Amino acid sequence: MTLASVLVLLVLGGAGTASAHAALRSTDPGDGAVVATAPSRLTLTFTESVALLDDSFRVLDPENRRVDTGEAGHGPGGARTARVSLPPKLAQGTYVVVWRVVSADSHPVSGAFTFSVGKASPTLAVTTAGPTEDPATASLYDIGRYLAYLAAALLIGTAAFIALCRPADPAPLRAPLLIGWWTLLGSTLVLLVLRAPYETGTGPGTAFDPAALGRTLTGRPGIALLARLALLLAAAFCHARLREHADPARGVGGALGGREGPAGVADGPLGGRERLVRVVGGALAVGLALTWATAEHASAGIQVPVAMTSAVLHLLAMAVWLGGLTALLLSLYRAADLDPATVTRFSRLAFASVTVLVVTGVYQSWRGLGSWDALTGTTYGALLTAKLAAVVVLLTAAALSRSWTGRLAAAPDPDPAPESVPESAPSPLPHRRALRRSVLAEVAVAVVVLVISTVLSGTLPGRAAAEAAEGPATAGGLPVASVTTIPFDVGTPNGKGKVQITLDPGRVGDNAVQAVVYGPDGGLSTVPELRLSLTLPSQRIGPLDARIRDAGGYWTTSDLTVPLAGTWTMKVTVRVSELDQVSASARVRITG
Repeated sequence: MTLASVLVLLVLGGAGTASAHAALRSTDPGDGAVVATAPSRLTLTFTESVALLDDSFRVLDPENRRVDTGEAGHGPGGARTARVSLPPKLAQGTYVVVWRVVSADSHPVSGAFTFSVGKASPTLAVTTAGPTEDPATASLYDIGRYLAYLAAALLIGTAAFIALCRPADPAPLRAPLLIGWWTLLGSTLVLLVLRAPYETGTGPGTAFDPAALGRTLTGRPGIALLARLALLLAAAFCHARLREHADPARGVGGALGGREGPAGVADGPLGGRERLVRVVGGALAVGLALTWATAEHASAGIQVPVAMTSAVLHLLAMAVWLGGLTALLLSLYRAADLDPATVTRFSRLAFASVTVLVVTGVYQSWRGLGSWDALTGTTYGALLTAKLAAVVVLLTAAALSRSWTGRLAAAPDPDPAPESVPESAPSPLPHRRALRRSVLAEVAVAVVVLVISTVLSGTLPGRAAAEAAEGPATAGGLPVASVTTIPFDVGTPNGKGKVQITLDPGRVGDNAVQAVVYGPDGGLSTVPELRLSLTLPSQRIGPLDARIRDAGGYWTTSDLTVPLAGTWTMKVTVRVSELDQVSASARVRITG
């Protein structure tokens, strides 16, 4: 319950823009481009393959009316491109393109850009992508993802502990098995229902739209979730059949490959049923891990087959280790008889899991980062560093547990006849209590590692960020033009208003300027004169006269040169009549 509360607070407190994994590299026409003739189609190129939605493109004309476009599809560049056809004979002016796609690792990404036909013009359209996600949908979906990871670790790790470590008293482990199964089932159903509104950025109320739900069930993330449900049902069926045919004396442990008899016997060769249980259980665990690998980081980017294998091994090793720790902790606290041999077996299993985690983790870190600079210069690198630090703490706690495991194994059996135990022999009870404390510390740190891992799976990899940075400045998907609004008040009736100035691209070098004057009622206003200048006080540069000219309803120029990056002072002088004029200023950031 404490863990669930922490996860809910973490998700709700951090709900914001989704961390998408496909970054926009280029657009055709380019952002802010002025083309002589109307293009017949729009093409977007991304850093990885993307899936298209029914409403992936919205094109708005200068009057904020939606342009009828063809059906979105992929271009000649394959799945990394998105293309839509435009109607012939587009009118002169500036158009806004708002787009939304789903990256190969199942995360939606959206943005907007502008282009002009003939010449730039003022536009009533909103030039941002708008909200990229509904906060309620995003929060619920993220909670489902966290719980799914947690439940998978609990289910797979507990089952592996019973089958491979063979505790003499597996009864206390029935509860985590059931909790893990039901939680994974419920979270998967939630993710499946919320998948459509998560992709489209709409509210939870649209989850049961038949068309959207049908698209979810035929898309790769939806198919992966359906496969997870089928595997869970298969696991429940196999477990029920095993329990029906198991010797009642063997209990839950017997059904899952536990030790023979209520009191347990020495290890021996595995029987046919035990081997079958392990093979079937292993196959189901691998299948469950694949449902994550096929819909997240490993499914996109470089070396996909190797990455998929690594992701499956990494998730299984994580589940066996962290879920097994929970099973061991419950056995230490609740089992009537915990054979030291069971603890020793888990110690060896945990060591093997850690080895797999280290090898696959190094590979995945290299694949995700791409360079040392990304380790310190990206969010993905910062989260990876935090995870590595938490893992070091976890390994330290694990080493302490391993030490207490050795002492517990060396302690004499408390049941033999008193005359066979030397008076100086240590008691196993203090060692068991110490092992409980160290394993509890491991579990606490493991929860932190699991939370960071889940956040990491929803963060743009450093390699993808670097690829996007190699493209034009619009690679992030948002318009790069600088838009500044300066209010003014002449002091006469109806003498209030504002001037909206757009610098495109808003960087050092040549910039185009469009300025529109709005009256007190918010509508477009015509003024007899408008002047614009830029000053950089820190370098004593300016004022630079933009020399904007009246273009019939708006003021513009295409040859304003800004020499340096910095925070400039933009000054406008508005003359509303022969006698009334006013000047107002605002700061604008010019990038390099």
